[in-house]
Amino acid sequence: MINPIFSHPSYAVQAWEESKVYDYTETYKSMRLKDKVSIVTGASRGIGRTIALTFAKEGSHVVVNYSKSRSKADEVASDISRMRRRATAIQANVANRDEVVKMVDETIREFGKIDILANNAGIIIRKGMFDTSKDEWEMVLGVNFLGTYHCIQAVAPHMIRQRYGKIINMSSVASIGNTVGGQVLYAPSKAAVNILTRKLAHELGPYNINVNAIAPGAVRTEMASVGRSEEELKKIRETTMSSTALRRMGEPQDIANAALFLASDESSFITGQVIVVDGGRFDFLSHSL
Repeated sequence: MINPIFSHPSYAVQAWEESKVYDYTETYKSMRLKDKVSIVTGASRGIGRTIALTFAKEGSHVVVNYSKSRSKADEVASDISRMRRRATAIQANVANRDEVVKMVDETIREFGKIDILANNAGIIIRKGMFDTSKDEWEMVLGVNFLGTYHCIQAVAPHMIRQRYGKIINMSSVASIGNTVGGQVLYAPSKAAVNILTRKLAHELGPYNINVNAIAPGAVRTEMASVGRSEEELKKIRETTMSSTALRRMGEPQDIANAALFLASDESSFITGQVIVVDGGRFDFLSHSL
């Protein structure tokens, strides 16, 4: 019989906050991505950085894509090099198709192949319906949706030739109906990523290419705090914990662990899926409408 105290929300939150987040990558010994070549977009910080480092720990050589933060991208590449993996930082705004093509061409010249693409680059502008402009719509859709498509379109021919590839798109629980305000731009851009994932999984499946997406919930990242005061952030943390089965915020490593699974051959029979990694949120519009 479970002691009732352990199921109490306040206890669960306290227990989590007092514990150390377990870094699963420290115990990986299988080298699940040995000698694979990965491109991780938006890899200079946050979830992208953690994905790049996690892939490298499992044996992958990594292209660290960035848009503006050259110094941070170089730091990630240096960390990977110290693991005795090959790494390079390549600048490309994924919303610009020409820049994406150049990045992919450079990757092929340097590494000779591309096995894994993690489409992590994304932006968010928090505004309501009547405050959004055409330029803001184009910016968010350009990075979150078209950026994802540009990268897949540029990488897919190389994966088709080798009859192998893993494509992981970054979606969001916003795309399936969360109740967080100010996401009228962001949520539709990620919903578009979901259907793109399913359609391209169908097109690329015959070539042994898996296309899946991850939909993170609330994760402790720099991006999560953009445009929010400390008071707002505190309220969001409290709300998240009270409406999440596991009673905690997500960590970048939680998302990277899911990405690693989808990048590995352990997921070889999974494609066209949007995998929610949110700790068990139960405050969704899709559950009530």
